[in-house]
Amino acid sequence: MTQSLSLVFCGTPNFAVPTLDRLVEAGFQVQLVVTQPDRPKGRGLERVLSPVKRRALQLKLPVAQPEGIKNNPEFRAQLAGLKPDGIVIVGYGRIIPPWMLELPPLGNINLHASLLPKYRGAAPIQWAIARGESITGITTMKIDAGLDTGDILLQRELPITPNDTAETLGPKLATMGADLTVETLRGLQAHNIQPRPQDHSQATLAPILKKEDGLIDFSRSASETLNRMRGFQPWPGAYTRFRGKNLQIWHAALDSTLRPSELKTEGNRLFAGCGGSTAIELLELQLEGKKRTSAADFIRGYRPLPGERLGV
Repeated sequence: MTQSLSLVFCGTPNFAVPTLDRLVEAGFQVQLVVTQPDRPKGRGLERVLSPVKRRALQLKLPVAQPEGIKNNPEFRAQLAGLKPDGIVIVGYGRIIPPWMLELPPLGNINLHASLLPKYRGAAPIQWAIARGESITGITTMKIDAGLDTGDILLQRELPITPNDTAETLGPKLATMGADLTVETLRGLQAHNIQPRPQDHSQATLAPILKKEDGLIDFSRSASETLNRMRGFQPWPGAYTRFRGKNLQIWHAALDSTLRPSELKTEGNRLFAGCGGSTAIELLELQLEGKKRTSAADFIRGYRPLPGERLGV
């Protein structure tokens, strides 16, 4: 019988939880779970546990939460004392230092939510949708000193449906990635996976999202605008200005033809013009300081004027 691998798991967000579960279910020895420190959140600034920490405590696994790992002799000694066969990293949120890369025989194995070398960076799911991709996937790779530049181990593809948002696509990729991580570790243990270098000339970036990424640019086409709306849920979302106030657009669809940013009503339906003589139908909106509302209620409440424009 093949001996079970001893592992250290590093992760923080919900996306990482299925992988932690699958590693435990598959019989790997998870000696330590490393996650970000508890952070204050909300008006009361109560300290909130990361999703990975919550799950690790439920699984009765030991947890470490170092503030930093690059120059942390205590943490380094802790990991060295465990002598793990491999370190699995899923959305941990820290750059892995050289000493950690060199520690385990199998290396540091990362699960990344794209088909590398496409969409390297912090927000691959969001940017794949925002840029209109029809297929994405997951990659397990061996981390090196670069940003998502390590050798590819295994990959799996997943179609992006027209109705997918970052909120719906993320869990699907997380579940698929959990299985692929187990398959990768077993393959490495059996010496039947051949790492392959990435084609760096094909790399695209998926930078961390900023609030301003959600600001709607009505010079973009309707399809491009909708892709960004889907990709940037739940944050930063999609927003514009209406009568001097912020207006959040929660749901929209392709339709009609109008001048960029021009509003038009047809009965209970509301449309906004985009670039290239295209338009979107606004389905659910939220004006600053108000509740989310349907287009019909918005029209009844604010009575948009003929030719009135968004973004001002």
